[in-house]
Amino acid sequence: MEYAGNEMVKNGVEVIHLATGMVVGYPPCPYIDTFKAFLGKSYGIKVVVGTHPIPKKYLDMHTSLGTWKNSKWKPLVAPTMTDEETRAKYD
Repeated sequence: MEYAGNEMVKNGVEVIHLATGMVVGYPPCPYIDTFKAFLGKSYGIKVVVGTHPIPKKYLDMHTSLGTWKNSKWKPLVAPTMTDEETRAKYD
């Protein structure tokens, strides 16, 4: 993670996006908040979780499993939430 962030900043990125797969994988990456904090603090850059909306099938599955019930997940999945029609297009 530290080398990728360094290369991105060196090449002029203004925002680092962590892959949506980090929250929709099963289980979701337990280190995503650590990676986000590390990159932001190390490089003084904005870090966003998500590269695209969560597909409907993943939202449905994680909702039924209660994966994101813990309040720590709410701010991590929020940037990838969108309307139902858009989520369905990503299935």
